[in-house]
Amino acid sequence: MPLPTDELSALTEAVLSTATAGGCTNAELRVERIRSQRVRLRDAAPEGSSDDTEFGMGVRVVIDGAVGFAATVDVSPAEAANLVRSAIDTARVTAQAGGGRVELAAEPSHGVVDWTSAFEIDPGTVPLADKVGVLEDWSRRLLAHGAVSHVTAEVLSVGEETYLADLSGTRATQRRVRLHPQVEALGLSEGGFETMRSLAPPVGRGWEYLTGGVDGPGRGGWDWDDELSRMPELLAEKLAAPSVEAGVYDLVIDPSNLWLTIHESIGHATELDRAVGYEAAYAGTSFATFDKLGSLVYGSPVMHVTGDRTVEHGLATVAIDSEGVAGQSFDLIRDGVLVGYQLDRSIAASMHLGRSNGCAFADSPLHVPIQRMANVSLAPAPGGGNGGSGGPTTADLIAGVERGLYIVGDKSWSIDMQRYNFQFTGQRFFRIDGGKLVGQVRDVAYQATTTEFWGSMEAVGGSSTYVLGGAFNCGKGQPGQVAPVSHGCPSALVRGVRVLNAREEAGR
Repeated sequence: MPLPTDELSALTEAVLSTATAGGCTNAELRVERIRSQRVRLRDAAPEGSSDDTEFGMGVRVVIDGAVGFAATVDVSPAEAANLVRSAIDTARVTAQAGGGRVELAAEPSHGVVDWTSAFEIDPGTVPLADKVGVLEDWSRRLLAHGAVSHVTAEVLSVGEETYLADLSGTRATQRRVRLHPQVEALGLSEGGFETMRSLAPPVGRGWEYLTGGVDGPGRGGWDWDDELSRMPELLAEKLAAPSVEAGVYDLVIDPSNLWLTIHESIGHATELDRAVGYEAAYAGTSFATFDKLGSLVYGSPVMHVTGDRTVEHGLATVAIDSEGVAGQSFDLIRDGVLVGYQLDRSIAASMHLGRSNGCAFADSPLHVPIQRMANVSLAPAPGGGNGGSGGPTTADLIAGVERGLYIVGDKSWSIDMQRYNFQFTGQRFFRIDGGKLVGQVRDVAYQATTTEFWGSMEAVGGSSTYVLGGAFNCGKGQPGQVAPVSHGCPSALVRGVRVLNAREEAGR
């Protein structure tokens, strides 16, 4: 909890009583403490570390159809009342700028909520020396191989404690942690250099993710020993691999790569503020405009995409969002057709869609909540495969390809301001010939339009191929805010995708 209970109660009383007396129809208080730590090693030696704590409170009000916000690091009852008055003054100024009245979709009181994300060891309690020790061990394992010339290893951890109180009666205390460990090996050859990065995704887990091994009772969910043992040989093979021949290929795409394509071409495109043109300046709008709801064929019939603020270990998972709405799971694309959007309370009300689905987030107590992405995920196949109930394996998908590529790991990407024309690269590329993997190639970039790509998705893997990927650093808004978000997906088979030779395209 960011403050003792009695102090939070005093702040709540000061904010809500002042808001009521001032005629506000909605008011929220958020008190937050956010601790972030980054530790980085280069060639097994510490390169740097940073440790930051942000603590403060913010108040948002709605009065006479206008929104006001104010925030401070002076967390006291006297200042809390002043914040409300400042927020009211701000609302009155913004009302004069035009733009129409602001309404917030109704949300019931959730009473007293006390929620903690799923983790075992708070990274903030782990000594810095222990963190350096783990990263040093990883680095030395990789540096022992002749193909590896340099190694960078780092871990970013965040602990977030939030208290929210509003006029409806919700009093929510939430605590969540998240981790992003990463190690990258660099190898040199006569033709230049190549890199090989770990595939472990950022997660809403504790320190056990780095030390617990594979899934099981009390385990962390990633097999680091296996990951580290395979990376040097894969890098050596990549250094000697031929450059890809540009053309049209069938692609089997691993979740470690596909999550980013989901993020850019579906996650951002189905934020309703983009689709109606409200959000444009930072990262563009969306081709999936509101008039296409219920009719846009986004992809093939095997495509089922959800937004979810409740999935265990999700980076965007919460019990209550930053404007008092309960976390929910909801459909965005069903049987390939656009059926929903991500909503906050303002956009839900203005578009007459009923209740918000809980997609508001502020990355700091000093920032106003804005519409942000839920954990947007592609569902796996419900069954089938080689005699099992979990759907096709990745090997099953590969076996169905005569000439193609198997793409693993994310790297660079590009997408236009309508979230429609895109290009993605990756970490590892394996040629498929006659349903079998026959070695790596280099310099692959795949290119398509959003509906062309997803419309060519012939099959998705089963639950055994499903991985929850994601990112810490999704940017949006002006002033800019950064949000963590997860994207789960299975392996997928996409037919007839245009592949470029990135080295040739760059003129190298």
